[in-house]
Amino acid sequence: MGVTGCLVLPWRGLVVLCLRLLFLVPAGVPVRSGDATFPKAMDNVTVRQGENAILRCKIDNRVTKVAWLNRSTILYTGNDKWSIDNRVLLVVNSKAEFSIQIQNVDVYDEGPYTCSVQTDNHPKTSRVHLIVQVPPRIVEISSNIVVNEGSNVSLTCVATGRPEPTVNWRQVSPKVQGFVSEDEYLDISGITREQAGLYQCTAANEASEPVAQNVKVTVNYPPYISVAKNTGVPLGQKGVLQCEASAMPHANFSWYKEDRRLTEAEKGLRVDTRDTFSRLTFFNVTEQDFGNYTCVAINKLGNANASVILYGVSAPTVATLPPEETTAALTPLKGPGAVHDGSNSASWVPGCPWQVLLLLLLLHVTLQF
Repeated sequence: MGVTGCLVLPWRGLVVLCLRLLFLVPAGVPVRSGDATFPKAMDNVTVRQGENAILRCKIDNRVTKVAWLNRSTILYTGNDKWSIDNRVLLVVNSKAEFSIQIQNVDVYDEGPYTCSVQTDNHPKTSRVHLIVQVPPRIVEISSNIVVNEGSNVSLTCVATGRPEPTVNWRQVSPKVQGFVSEDEYLDISGITREQAGLYQCTAANEASEPVAQNVKVTVNYPPYISVAKNTGVPLGQKGVLQCEASAMPHANFSWYKEDRRLTEAEKGLRVDTRDTFSRLTFFNVTEQDFGNYTCVAINKLGNANASVILYGVSAPTVATLPPEETTAALTPLKGPGAVHDGSNSASWVPGCPWQVLLLLLLLHVTLQF
């Protein structure tokens, strides 16, 4: 009955059964590191996903049969390949070494591999553990967000890899020293305008260089006027009033004199507006232009205003210039009645009363002799 049962077994299963009985290699056999007569294979082989792994088994001339197994599956027995995986190759089969290669390894290749040998005395085994490392990859990250100042912000970054990657967050623009969070979650309570910018999630492990992705956080806030100065201008000259405001979204500017809004359509006036400032230019200031002006900055969150005064000043004259500027102003005089010797001394100009008297006196003395 036992013989009949053996005969009905599939031939391949029979060979596997006989091989196990021959090598005495039950599934999950432990490493026999205490047997000094058989040099065991290396304990661990670590490779990155996609690389090739070589599993080496050192043997000696007493070995009569040898095989590589993955858990309970036979990969090679001597030169005979049992694995149907094209990535598994025999690379060395000599009296000193029996080694196989697994090409383009993946995470499902990770696990224990057993080298089993048959000697004249009894079978021996040695095990190697294949470790597959996977570079970190960010698989989920928060999108760019826009929030109002004072809101709570929560950012998430999920990464995979082997070993499990470490994840952290930091603000990179404007640059802030140190990490903001050493976790896959970043929570900011009551965010301020200074905390707006780029936040970077970084994932790292031993397998490769860290990977990073950025999230832009925009913080909206009402306008704040930072620059608005009074300006003095002489009559008939060009005058400029400027108003600068910080806001997000950028503010819309407008100018008023008393209750009247000013536009470029008015004669002799121009309004230039950019994202952060507005400039009111008068090309030929008149008495009617002097007075109080109001700059208004507004966005969807609020508004701000500031008053600036355009006032009159006297035009600079020669008498009011500093001494060095007075000399410089007199120096270029040329033509009839003007003499300049190239120095800073006063010029001798005929026609001055004391100079005429001196000339007449000298002439009189000369005629006396």
